[in-house]
Amino acid sequence: MSVFMVDRDLPGISMEQLGAAQKAAIETSQKFTAEGKAVRYIRSTYVPGDDNCRCLFEASSAELVKEVNDAASIPYTRIVEAMDLTP
Repeated sequence: MSVFMVDRDLPGISMEQLGAAQKAAIETSQKFTAEGKAVRYIRSTYVPGDDNCRCLFEASSAELVKEVNDAASIPYTRIVEAMDLTP
């Protein structure tokens, strides 16, 4: 499995909306996995000054990550393969 970064521009989003989006990403990932399409939400980083959020997912393809985000109705500008360098 690879790691993919989902880049989001979220102007005007409230902390409540951001939390709801994170919850949707987690729950939708779990639903897909239960249906045999393994995908795992890892974490998000939000930069309030830029209204930008970057979310990491682990999956077999960028297409699967796209499907999860579309199903969760969370907007994104791009999905790219990334390297998670957490020690």
